[in-house]
Amino acid sequence: MILPSASPVGWLLAIGAAVAYAIPALLGSRTSEARAMGVLRLAWVLHACTLAAAWLLGTPRFGFGPALSMTAWLVMTVYAIERQMFPQLRMRWALGLLGAAAVLLAALFPGQPLHMQASPWLPLHLALGVASYGLFAAAVVHAVLMGHAEKQMRNPAAQPGSLPLLTLERLTFRFVLAGFVLLSATLLAGWLFGDVLYGGAWKWDHKTVFSLLSWVTFAVLLIGRRRFGWRGRSAVNVLYAGAALLLLAYAGSRFVLEVILSRP
Repeated sequence: MILPSASPVGWLLAIGAAVAYAIPALLGSRTSEARAMGVLRLAWVLHACTLAAAWLLGTPRFGFGPALSMTAWLVMTVYAIERQMFPQLRMRWALGLLGAAAVLLAALFPGQPLHMQASPWLPLHLALGVASYGLFAAAVVHAVLMGHAEKQMRNPAAQPGSLPLLTLERLTFRFVLAGFVLLSATLLAGWLFGDVLYGGAWKWDHKTVFSLLSWVTFAVLLIGRRRFGWRGRSAVNVLYAGAALLLLAYAGSRFVLEVILSRP
């Protein structure tokens, strides 16, 4: 089975971004925070150039690899903004490894060609979907940090260094709410413009079923938090379940079609 891959320029940018992402993650405490953040900023710029090259050089492609790469780039963007407001927020090693893996995955599996002229709504539909992926991914990252902060609270010997638990919880559910709004807009666009976007009406395939299941899960989470005060581990587990369903909705189904079944 021969799989398409990125162009030579795309590969050079992807390798550069992956190396820049990996350096702060692998060095850990052996390098200063300021130097690590500088390298991560360079990785973020190279990652953006990689994404731009994939769309501007040759025929634009899209699939599970580019979707995950864009999601990782959005998470890094959120992290860079939050670091300006919360300097004690530190997760460079995890995000560095995530970014390196995502950018190489997109170079290996760039997806199928997109016929952008088929519908002017297609770029908007893809942008809404990827943005919702990014916001929910940011929510998951903050939920993981919540678990770490909770363990620190239970360990008297641990030194406080992360954000307060309540602050992390508030940020987590703000990302969930924003992601839910964009996911709703994505599903609505797919339902209203299915004929124009994909040449067919709304289809009950794996992507649709998992997307709706994730939407219902996030809706239950937001309602439960507002009406019944859900919080802590129970709420985080529901968040993880919704994120897993959303991951299966597009990235999972496209991985099966593109890699395992070799179908466009």
